[in-house]
Amino acid sequence: MSTAIEVLDLRKKYGEYEAVAGISLSIEQGEIYAILGPNGAGKTTTVEILEGYRDRDGGTVSVLGSDPGTLGIHGSAWRNRIGIVLQSTSDAAELTVAETVHHFSHYYTKPKDPDSVIELVGLSEKRDAKIRTLSGGQRRRLDVALGIIGSPEILFLDEPTTGFDPEARRAFWELILSLKAEGTTIVLTTHYLDEAEALADRVAVINAGRIVEIATPATLGGRHLAKATISWNEDGKTHSKISENPTEDVLELAKRFQGDIPELTVTRPSLEDIYLTMIEGQK
Repeated sequence: MSTAIEVLDLRKKYGEYEAVAGISLSIEQGEIYAILGPNGAGKTTTVEILEGYRDRDGGTVSVLGSDPGTLGIHGSAWRNRIGIVLQSTSDAAELTVAETVHHFSHYYTKPKDPDSVIELVGLSEKRDAKIRTLSGGQRRRLDVALGIIGSPEILFLDEPTTGFDPEARRAFWELILSLKAEGTTIVLTTHYLDEAEALADRVAVINAGRIVEIATPATLGGRHLAKATISWNEDGKTHSKISENPTEDVLELAKRFQGDIPELTVTRPSLEDIYLTMIEGQK
């Protein structure tokens, strides 16, 4: 795999406040890369620098082989290769979905077919509806349509499912995974840990402008090595045990019960448990 984004010792200050304090990361082409962190951690500033919308004070940045901070008026060809879905947008509320997507398609040199994009994001039944009549989830799908209409190689998603109900969020996840299957690199900022776990190949936890850790969701913070909690029902009571070797302990229980273990559960710390521990430790 080749590298889509390379960041080394990125720094940004606002007055005396250092919002980004030496971040380094590398994102491969075709992966979904989630950036996690509390409010004020430096996530948005970092992503805006990668998108070319904010200057940096130090470090090096390469996005699709170019430095977003030095493109200036020559950046139109580079911008044709990226898509951006902001956390909130404002637009022509009286235009229909179809009118909006078709209009935005003219901004790009090699756009996707607008009608195919409308279908891809699940808005075919709303193609003639005005934007002001769309629900929150439908509005977010339109945002994604506008983000992908230019056939981007990289798609930046900022808190894409904020305010979604559970059903809408999972439908949106399916859309994002379909984009990954087409080869799109996706950079995702989110507050939802289950979203990062469902979508991301790797996650970077940022706090106070610094990287705390970069890992897969399954291995973040040594999660895969953490002790497991085994619980079961015996003699009408719930029993539990902290285990370093849950497989061995479950086999021993199965032998004792001579088969199925009543109400057996084996759990390790969730991604949220690990994340909260990491953030608390960085305060």
